[in-house]
Amino acid sequence: MAIALCPGSFDPVTLGHLDIIERSARHFDEVIIAVIRNPQKSQSLFSLEERQEMLHEVTAHLGNVRIEFFKGLLVDFARDHGADAIVKGLRAVSDFDYELQMAQMNQRLSGIDTFFISTSPQYSFLSSSLVREVARFGGDVTNMVPPAVAKRLAERFGDRAGRSATEE
Repeated sequence: MAIALCPGSFDPVTLGHLDIIERSARHFDEVIIAVIRNPQKSQSLFSLEERQEMLHEVTAHLGNVRIEFFKGLLVDFARDHGADAIVKGLRAVSDFDYELQMAQMNQRLSGIDTFFISTSPQYSFLSSSLVREVARFGGDVTNMVPPAVAKRLAERFGDRAGRSATEE
């Protein structure tokens, strides 16, 4: 059974994340969404539990996906869960520069391989931090996140963040 990890903070989960998760689920027997609080980010918008709930909602249609929390080294988590691969989405060359170093370090530490999937073009500009910023200032994020996430952002920042311009 081939098991892949899709790691990230998912704060919040975007349509770009969901695209990578769905595509990974077609190629692996099991996909573990490995949720971590990014130690390089000072404060999370959503708690780990809230992120887990949102991920459960938006991946409910995928029977081979589960969500787990982790802290520490990703390779230790991978080893503990019998993962064969790490899957990372790439939006741009700048992502590749960073992710290649991480992939090489992870391979060196554990022998686990990283598979890169290019993000679908319509999501190449998306990042959780940009979505948070747009939502925080009242912008429309409905075409950037799944509806369940848009609802949570609207609750957090006010109705406008979770409604499209045509609804206003």
